Amino acid sequence: MDHASTTPVIPAAREAFALGVDEWANPNSPHAEGRRSRSLLEKARETIREALGWRHDVIFTSGASESVELAARCAVPSGRAHGATEHAIVGYAMGAGSTVLPVDSNGLIDECSLDEVLARGPALVAIQQVNNETGVIQPLERLAPRIREAGSLLLSDCAQGASKLALPDADFIAICAHKLGGPPGVGALLVRDIATLRACGGGQEKGYRRGTQDVPGAMAFAAAVEARPYDMDRLTSLRKQLEAGVKASGGVVIAEDAPRVPTIGAIALPGGSSASLLVQMDLAGIAVSAGSACSSGKAKASHVLAAMNLPDEIAGGFLRISFGPETNEAEIDAFLDEWRRIAERAVTKAA
Repeated sequence: MDHASTTPVIPAAREAFALGVDEWANPNSPHAEGRRSRSLLEKARETIREALGWRHDVIFTSGASESVELAARCAVPSGRAHGATEHAIVGYAMGAGSTVLPVDSNGLIDECSLDEVLARGPALVAIQQVNNETGVIQPLERLAPRIREAGSLLLSDCAQGASKLALPDADFIAICAHKLGGPPGVGALLVRDIATLRACGGGQEKGYRRGTQDVPGAMAFAAAVEARPYDMDRLTSLRKQLEAGVKASGGVVIAEDAPRVPTIGAIALPGGSSASLLVQMDLAGIAVSAGSACSSGKAKASHVLAAMNLPDEIAGGFLRISFGPETNEAEIDAFLDEWRRIAERAVTKAA
């Protein structure tokens, strides 16, 4: 129940990785073995472009975090702005001078605030496609044209949406393999117009990155993207089943009225403790999380829920439930059985 943190590597990606390991040569070497390795790297790049319907540049990176940092550091506009509920790496990468765009109680960007930022002059605006804690989908089909018409550029973190939803019409898109059935340690920055990205140093990936490319990782990444292992209709049904059971036992569904990706459910037990819920679920053999895996080990409240101005009694009992390609009804039933026991104990204790 914690696939938003990372996913199992699917068989097609494992097989591709193994084939890549057999190609021992550096893809930048001029000899025959190096050229063979380079050919496999470029084939992986093209597979990703085709599978995602992207007709522009693909720069391989170590993951979505590096992709975000690359765009934030090297995008041409001088201004910077980002949504209040972005993954923590975005605020860090955009810097202290970046304007934070507030969100409403459903986690959707305040469009009036966005318009104010755009009126100040060209900027790189970071708005994620899918929130990694709540699953909320931002209306990028409406926001992207507005950003571009103002002379600004859109950076979208699509780590949770790629291979599940169509890519947004963004100028920069950050994706990674391990959120969609590939291995950890490889990702990509999709770039609409390479002229909007300043030279950042480095001898690889068109001069935007240092270090030898990970050919096996790129091949596994491409295989996972091409496989598209998610049955979104089935996962939508499972999420509805889970959320109905949660509400029937006194729980709350966060951002229930907002568009949300089927693979993530944000729930809460009012008055509960996320830490206690995590422990009890873990003891029952159920893996869940209380937010981003990059920051869940830190003893502080979710900045996403704080930006949404959720009451403390809701935010304090927050859990993120996330589904993968093989999540099934039996697992949903097992979760709900334990959820009901926890909720009943909470009621008894309160009485």
